[in-house]
Amino acid sequence: MTDRLVLEPGPEHPITITPTGRRVTVRVDGAVVADTDDALTLQESSYPAVQYLPLADVVPGVLTRSDTSTYCPYKGEAGYYDVAGVPDAIWTYEQPYPAVAAIAGRVAFYPDKADITLAP
Repeated sequence: MTDRLVLEPGPEHPITITPTGRRVTVRVDGAVVADTDDALTLQESSYPAVQYLPLADVVPGVLTRSDTSTYCPYKGEAGYYDVAGVPDAIWTYEQPYPAVAAIAGRVAFYPDKADITLAP
């Protein structure tokens, strides 16, 4: 097994996680696949903010586990799900590194594969 580089967020690569404070609704091909008042906003460095929703707030039956996995030295190993037939539309860090432990049990949707709406 290879040793993975593990990096801590800091001034050169900040990561913040805060409650979104607004309802987040996610649609795939027009159908609601997730809806929550309990989203977290993860802001990583200069990347666009990402909404992490509780897996429990995704509509049952729309997810199929994918074989895809990726690695982030700040967050850990990511797994993927197909959503309503859309490949790898969701990623999740099931065992995220301690600095981002708040995203455990949560999923994020790719904005080019899903319509992510934050209520006003």
